[in-house]
Formats: sequence, C-alpha cells, structure tokens
Amino acid sequence: MPNQHHTTPCKIAILVSGHGRGSNMAAIIDACQSGDVPASVSVVVGTRRDAPAMERARTAGVETVVLSPRAFDGDDQAYADAILQILAQRKIDLVCLAGYMRILPSSIVAAYRNRVMNIHPALLPLFGGPGMYGEHVHKAVLESGMKLSGCTVHFVDEQYDTGPIVVQAAVPVEDCDTPESLAARVLGAEHRAYVDAVRLFARGRLRTEGRYVRVLPEGDPI
Repeated sequence: MPNQHHTTPCKIAILVSGHGRGSNMAAIIDACQSGDVPASVSVVVGTRRDAPAMERARTAGVETVVLSPRAFDGDDQAYADAILQILAQRKIDLVCLAGYMRILPSSIVAAYRNRVMNIHPALLPLFGGPGMYGEHVHKAVLESGMKLSGCTVHFVDEQYDTGPIVVQAAVPVEDCDTPESLAARVLGAEHRAYVDAVRLFARGRLRTEGRYVRVLPEGDPI
C-alpha cells in the first residue's frame, strides 16, 4: 500500500538510546531545519537525559522526552503505550530510530506499519540480526573479505534488521581498513542515505508492496 502523502509538512519523532552520539539524528534535524527535507522533527525520545544525542537535540531547539524502559519495571506494553501516547499527542507521521538499541515493541510497529525507519551500518540482508551493531558489524565485514560495505535504511518490522529496504548506499572496503576506519566511511554514507529516505517519505514517494519498497517518480499520483 502507498505511504501517506503529506499535504502538510511531515512530522517526525526520533528515538535514541543510551549514550548514542546522535549524528544520524542530527543529520535529519539539520536537513529538516534547512528546508532540504519537507518535514519537521517534533520530538526526540531518549532513555537518558544526559545522552549526547539528547544534548544535540536540545541545542537544535527540538523537544526532548526522557522515557526509560526501566521505569516501567519490565512491563514492555506499558513502555510501548507511553511511546504511543507521545507519538499520538504530536500527530507523528514518521518515526526514525537513530541508535535505538532495542527491538521496538510490536504494538508500535503495528500502529506505525511502514512508518518506522531504521538505519543499519551494512548492506542488508548481510551482517544483520541480533548482536550485529556498531563495531561488531564492521569487524564481521572485514573478516568476510567483502570488497563493498555500506548502509541500509529499512522499515522496521517485528525482528532485527528484516523489514522492507528503502534506501541502500555502498562504500568500498579498503585493504588497510580497520573496523574504526570502515565505520567512519560508512557513517558518512549513513547520514546521506537516511536523509534521502526521509525526504522520499515526506514527499509521499514510497510505495510498499510486500517486502519491496518502490520509489515513485516525482509528481506521480499515489
């Protein structure tokens, strides 16, 4: 089915975790505030007030809400309901995960089907799944002998890294790469790819058909 076409600017919520630096979050906020993307980041929801990502959001003038899963004593549904209330109150159109290190509760996935995006620092379906995050991904890529790596923006489903792919970007793996040097090269691609994916969504140009996401030409009727 087509994703919603927005006659008013798309409203985005970004979810972050722990001590994430928030560079992908910042790339999305910057693109929205500059007018490059016809959308606005309405709120950033994080698990810790002192996380660098939350500091960056506040500096950018974006509302932040601290919501720690630990505050719900292991009640995942209560945690999910609290997030859903935040999203509903702000009439959020798109949820972006940026360094959000948990499986998103299934009730949120269901309520925002094909309206939750995540970015993964590899070319899915390779090097995804539980335990595949951060340096672990880049170490696995180097150990595999792959000559290309990159990043994948995908819609979120009930599993890790298995939702429909929206945008991918490739980067070369150099002979002298370390996990750190490869991570830095991939991160630059992440910023561009995530902004591209959000822009396509905000312009109503994504149509999800099963596991395939089709990009509609500019100006196509939905």
